[in-house]
Amino acid sequence: MVYGVNYVILHFLLSINAQNINPEYSDIYLRFTMGKKFKILIAEDQTIVREGLRSLLSGSDDLEVVGLAGDGIETIRTVGKYLPDLILLDLSMPKLDGISVISEIKKQFPEVKILVLTFHKSDEYILTAFNMGVDGYCLKTDSHSELLIAIKKVLENKIYFSPAISDKVLAGYLEGSKKLKSETDWDSLTQREREVLKLVGEGHKSSEIADYLSISPKTVDKHRSNIMNKLDLHSASALTAYAIKKGLVTE
Repeated sequence: MVYGVNYVILHFLLSINAQNINPEYSDIYLRFTMGKKFKILIAEDQTIVREGLRSLLSGSDDLEVVGLAGDGIETIRTVGKYLPDLILLDLSMPKLDGISVISEIKKQFPEVKILVLTFHKSDEYILTAFNMGVDGYCLKTDSHSELLIAIKKVLENKIYFSPAISDKVLAGYLEGSKKLKSETDWDSLTQREREVLKLVGEGHKSSEIADYLSISPKTVDKHRSNIMNKLDLHSASALTAYAIKKGLVTE
């Protein structure tokens, strides 16, 4: 299964060409030069990382951290409350994973930009994230200065790739993304089924999952049954092990 490879490479090339546009004709440029601050939301489950990012961004004259979120559901609620210009989003989030958060935010708040900040650098994560509509992809191994560059580029309506993955994305396109062509059991799961799988892996009961996802417990049980059939797994412990393997849940 190909995860929007042409979509990703198109934005990769556009991000290069966009650098040639005269910034004096850009509304974004005017915001930077007139001193108006951009509103930033930090969505990261690790408190020490979240606070460190807030400290870093608070030192920038044109950025204002308006909100913090520690899980996927809280992220969506906080976006609705503050309507930030940009979300700095980790992909490995409790309750609702980053990919699901991206999908929901782009549906509800399409004008809000999303910059992924993650350790994940596999083709699967990168291409799926861009296929869902993210505006940039930065790695946690990048420097602080590189993160600030990434934020500025995304706020300037440019697509950003971490230098560590730019060549990887281009090479994957040129090679036809051979590694992504064969459909796997994981590919057969719907986005909602992946959300349920994550919550099952985190140890939540059907009633809790229903509450988190605003669906009925019967619907949760139906999704759980579909997941087990598709993955050929037949116990909660097997589902948890699979969720950990796919990076949905940390051990």
